[in-house]
Amino acid sequence: MPAPRPIRRVLEKIANARSEHEERHRPSGFGFALAEQIDCLDAERWDRVTREAGFFLSRRWLRTLESAGPDNLSPRYALVLRGTEPVAAVVMQVVEVSGDRLLQQTGAIGEGKTKTRFSVRRALRPALEKVSRQLRERLLICGNLLSWGLHGVAFAPGENAAELWPAVTEALYRVRRAERLNGTADFLLVKDIPPAHLGSARTLQRFHYRPLETMPNMVLEFRPAWRSYEDYLASLDAKYRKSAQQIARKVGEAGGVVERLTAGEIAAEAGRLHELYLQVHAHSAVRLCTLPPTLLPALAQTAGDDFSCVAVRRGREIVGFVTILRDGETAVGWYMGFDRAAAAEMPLYVRLLHAVIAESLRLGCRRLSLGRTALEPKARLGARPEPLQVWLRHRVPALGQLLGSVLAAVPQEEAPERNPFKEERSVTE
Repeated sequence: MPAPRPIRRVLEKIANARSEHEERHRPSGFGFALAEQIDCLDAERWDRVTREAGFFLSRRWLRTLESAGPDNLSPRYALVLRGTEPVAAVVMQVVEVSGDRLLQQTGAIGEGKTKTRFSVRRALRPALEKVSRQLRERLLICGNLLSWGLHGVAFAPGENAAELWPAVTEALYRVRRAERLNGTADFLLVKDIPPAHLGSARTLQRFHYRPLETMPNMVLEFRPAWRSYEDYLASLDAKYRKSAQQIARKVGEAGGVVERLTAGEIAAEAGRLHELYLQVHAHSAVRLCTLPPTLLPALAQTAGDDFSCVAVRRGREIVGFVTILRDGETAVGWYMGFDRAAAAEMPLYVRLLHAVIAESLRLGCRRLSLGRTALEPKARLGARPEPLQVWLRHRVPALGQLLGSVLAAVPQEEAPERNPFKEERSVTE
C-alpha cells in the first residue's frame, strides 16, 4: 500500500536533502588552478575563456585593480579545467569590512540633498553604531565590488553554464578553506546575476546559496539612428528636451564648462578628483570599499581609449567629474564625484549624466549601463531597469537562510516608469 501523499512529500524532501548534502561534500570532478595574482595563471587559457566576457574579466583590468585598488580588497582567481581544457574562469575578492562601512545613512544623490528612507533605522542608529564599532568581517565575493553585472564568472563558449556552476561553488569553497590561514571568510556572495543567467544560476540553491533581488541596473538602449548627443536630444519629447537644454544652460551660466580630461590631466588632478569622489562616497548607503586616489590615473593608462573622464570646471577648478568605461558595445557610467556646495548652485549631477550619454555615443557604444543608484533621474533620461540578483551563503546554512530572509525584508526602491521619447510617451504621463 503506497504511503499517503503528505508522508511521500516528507520522504522526498529528506531524500533531496540527503542528495544535496552528498553533492556539496564531494568534488565536482573538475580541475582547478588557483592564484592570488592574475599573471600567475596561464594567460592563453584565461583569455580563451574570457574573450567574450568583457572588460571586467580582462587581465588589464584585473592587473590594474591588483596594483591600484582598495587596500581592504584582495583578489583571488580560479581557472576551472576539464582535463587540461579551461571551461570557466572565476574572479573572486576577499574584502575585510568593519561595521561602520555597513551602517552609512541611506541617501539619494541629488543637488546637495540627502534623504533618509527608513525611520526605524534612524531610531536604532545609536545602538547600531555601538555594535558596529566592534564588528569586523571578511567576505568572499564572486564578482567585482567596483562594478555591477556578472563580472565574477565566465564560461567558455559552447559550455553548459548549469553544469559548471557546481565547479564555481567548489572554487569558492577551496578559496574559503585556504583563507582560514588569514582569517575566516564565512560569508560568501555571488554577484550580480542578470536575467539571461538566472536559469542556470538556480543550480546554486543545491549548495545552500539564497537568491536576493537587489536594486536594478538602469540601462539606456541607444537607437541605431543616434550617432551623437544631438541625435539623442532630437529624439526626446519637447518637455524633456527643454529640460536637458535648461540644465546645460544653468551650468554654463554658473560658470561651469564641460571638458574631457586627458590621461595626463587625470594624473595631475588625481587629488582633486579623489576629494570630489569622497564627497559622494560619504553619502553611500554601504561602503564596502573606497577607491584610492591612484586608481583613476592607473586605469586611464591601462584602459586607454576604453576609459574616459569628463569634468565640469568652474574657472580652473574642477567641481564635478564622471568616468566612463567601454565594455564591448556597452558603456558603463562608472564612478563620479562633485562638490556638494557647487551642486547647490547648479544642476551638476544631471549635467554629468547627460555628459555620460554624449561620451558613450562618441565611443560608439550601443547601450549605456548607469548602475543602481538615483533611479528617478536616470529613468528621466530614458533608462529602464534591468533586474539583478545576488546569491548569498553562510558557512552555517541556518545563518545563511536567516540572513537571506532579513535582507529580503528590507524595502527596495522601485524604478519609476518614464518614457521621454517622442513616440514612446505615455498618455498618463
